[in-house]
Amino acid sequence: MGHVDLQPSSFISDFLLQTGGVAVIDGGLATELERHGADLNDPLWSAKCLLSSPHLIRTVHLDYLEAGADIIITASYQATIQGFEARGFSRGESEALLRKSVEIACEARKMYYDRCIEFACDDREDGRILKHRPILVAASVGSYGAYLADGSEYSGIYGDEITVETLKDFHRRRVQILADAGADLIAFETVPNKLEAQAYAELLEEENIKIPSWFSFNSKDGVMWSVVILCLNVTTKPILIYPNSGESYDPDQKEWVQKTGVSVEDFVSYVNKWCEVGASLVGGCCRTTPNTIRAIYRTLSNNRSATASLES
Repeated sequence: MGHVDLQPSSFISDFLLQTGGVAVIDGGLATELERHGADLNDPLWSAKCLLSSPHLIRTVHLDYLEAGADIIITASYQATIQGFEARGFSRGESEALLRKSVEIACEARKMYYDRCIEFACDDREDGRILKHRPILVAASVGSYGAYLADGSEYSGIYGDEITVETLKDFHRRRVQILADAGADLIAFETVPNKLEAQAYAELLEEENIKIPSWFSFNSKDGVMWSVVILCLNVTTKPILIYPNSGESYDPDQKEWVQKTGVSVEDFVSYVNKWCEVGASLVGGCCRTTPNTIRAIYRTLSNNRSATASLES
């Protein structure tokens, strides 16, 4: 859950007007990469595929676009210059891999548009949605804790030695590269504490980042949801909600606890509630799939059709 910081202010507003007021964000990446055959048992996690199998990343992006996603998020959540350098890559090679994450997403968008021209149809029998529409590429920036891979991306406990300046130094070059690589916006994801949110905000201003950004926060106890609801009354910024499937993650075993999530039907039942309280960008995070996103798209499409009928 989070909000979009508009730079310039009209960009996302104009985009939302074109999507009917609510845009669909894509779903989980790592699980889908594994479903397509990727081995992510690696400190780089999904970013490993930037090295070993970029075609799988492109395939997953396309799956989500064909499920109705209006925004696809790059495979850079776990991609950091420090992480790549620890694997023996040079600074130049590490920066090139960050750019590659954006390039792959942009390639997937172009391929999707080509398919829309070739097989144009809003709702095909095979379930694919091939509809030419505005699509944004969001460059993912995972938290410092995601780089540490020690569970602190969920707890937000970094230790007293980590300061705002430490975090800005860690993220600065990464953010610069992603902002200049051709993405439409930057997605600061699963922010686990106020310190890192402050670091991101200061970094955007210091580096004069021109593209929009969003901050999504990791809620550990449900309190964040209450805060977001309250914020709907005091902000004009678009609100985004894209939770995981509800499954629990064991950071020690580094695996998801099976059968702890909700069904696609249950997940999608919340979409209307999110929109009613002011969310204008909705999707899924970890362990959600193209089926989840397709169900969200259809729910929103049905709502738009019903509204149009009432207005006519």
